[in-house]
Amino acid sequence: MRSLLGVFLLAPCLAGCGASQTTIGVPDATSVAPFVRRSLTYQVLYSFKGHRTRDGGHPSTTLVQVDGTFYGATAGVQRGRARYGTIFSITPSGTEKTLFVFKGGPEQGAHPTDLVNVGGTLFGTTTSGGTNGWGTVFSITRTGRETTLHNFAGGKGDGAHPHGLVDVGGTLYGTTSAGGTKGDGTVFAVTPSGTETVLYNFTGGKTDGAKPVAPLVDVQGTLYGTAANAGEHGNGTVFAITPSGTETVLYNFKGGMKDGAGPLAPLADAHGVLYGTTWSGGSAHCGGGGCGTVFAITPSGQERVVYAFAGPDGAYPSAAVVDVRGTIYATTNLGGANGIGTVFAIKRSGEEFLLHSFSGYPTDGDYAAAALLSAGGTLYGTTEYGGSAGAGTVFALTP
Repeated sequence: MRSLLGVFLLAPCLAGCGASQTTIGVPDATSVAPFVRRSLTYQVLYSFKGHRTRDGGHPSTTLVQVDGTFYGATAGVQRGRARYGTIFSITPSGTEKTLFVFKGGPEQGAHPTDLVNVGGTLFGTTTSGGTNGWGTVFSITRTGRETTLHNFAGGKGDGAHPHGLVDVGGTLYGTTSAGGTKGDGTVFAVTPSGTETVLYNFTGGKTDGAKPVAPLVDVQGTLYGTAANAGEHGNGTVFAITPSGTETVLYNFKGGMKDGAGPLAPLADAHGVLYGTTWSGGSAHCGGGGCGTVFAITPSGQERVVYAFAGPDGAYPSAAVVDVRGTIYATTNLGGANGIGTVFAIKRSGEEFLLHSFSGYPTDGDYAAAALLSAGGTLYGTTEYGGSAGAGTVFALTP
């Protein structure tokens, strides 16, 4: 079940590719002081039961808050009733409720991704399932009534394998990692009633990206996103696209020791600067391919590495960052004291604080792949594995 999608999407430019970066007010990663371990309050709120239970297992999505309750999705378990994933709610104190269990196949989607709240109704995508097996767009009420709005058709005429949505003025926008005219993914728009339009087809060449596996972010009416592969150096891109479908590549990742490679996470807007993570690159650590980076980029395309991971401080981030009063927080899939992921904070000066190293089954989570949610001074997140049954957790952390 554990997905290392970034490993399979990255091109071979992993070392020695060089980087020429433009200053945007944050230091180069090579000048950053060693990371600092900081004490905090950490608690596992809920451990998913997984096998043959209705609560599902392996939550891999960012939580969304609606009226004080959190909502999320599980990817599913290998066997049992919830093998195609679930939608759940959970209170800040840890009371969990399964709202919906996906059936997969032609009836419904399978393996849901991040949710978005639009006027009290949740919308999301499933990466597979549906009429054609290529995924769906769905809506679900907070009482658990699900409606499939669009079944992706794949091929040259439609995308396949969608990865989340963003609401812009009542229209939902998203990306698919496959399908489209070249098979390298699309950007699409879909109305809340289910009318879908392909806005852009990725070409997969040097002048474009390929395989976008993250949702878009809206900044003053322009959408920004990342493509995990292709581009000028084969290491992925950052792009901008208008709601009408005009796409511009803002940055081509170079990989190697000075730049990131393989962005798998959405971007986050922090006071006019976009922050993101790359799965690899940035150093000679982690087998020479680099353990990944946190980067900053302006809407005009000026990029700079803020921090490069080395392993003990975390490795292979695939989650978006969240900005809380000038400090950014996020998770890494691997690395840390036990090699199974971390929660970290980075000041805009570039100093990194290691907040938590996951210890895994049976008392802690393992493999955090989703962004954190900041609510009331506490950070909430999910891990795909670990917990009392090894099927993942919801946790709370107060810096």
